[in-house]
Amino acid sequence: MADRFRAPKGTRDILPGEASRWQALERTIRRVAAAHGFREIRTPIFEATRLFARGVGQETDIVSKEMYSWVDQGGDELTLRPELTAPVVRAFIQHNLAAVSPVTKVYYVGPLFRRERPQKGRYRQFHQMGVEAFGSPYPELDVDIIACAWNLFQELGLTRLELKLNSIGSSDSR
Repeated sequence: MADRFRAPKGTRDILPGEASRWQALERTIRRVAAAHGFREIRTPIFEATRLFARGVGQETDIVSKEMYSWVDQGGDELTLRPELTAPVVRAFIQHNLAAVSPVTKVYYVGPLFRRERPQKGRYRQFHQMGVEAFGSPYPELDVDIIACAWNLFQELGLTRLELKLNSIGSSDSR
């Protein structure tokens, strides 16, 4: 049967046997992030295209080549999210989360979309987890983010890890 429907190129189905492993991974991510004081944030799957052009940079490959964008019936330019930092920052500003807490720590888990050339281990729809922290100029918050990542890796059984830290310095030292 030549006309069978298939998942689009660069995507894949997560079938019932594998879905339980994804759920376990997501539970671990949520548990570790919460233990470090991060709260989950969820943003729309699509955003205004200009959010990514501004956040990622108009001239980057992501913006110029890799975004799934369209103009809807109302003339709005929209894009399936290719990354999650810009939407999280948008939500932080839009909802004035700084007024809720002087330090805001959030995490996210969700699907992203990039029009890349599919290859082994690289898909057009993929999942990402991350954390963002706002409101503190002190390095202790960076330490907490690093510790959260380290603890997550340990929880996932990744034991042969080496942590290397670097800094681009400050605006005064550059």
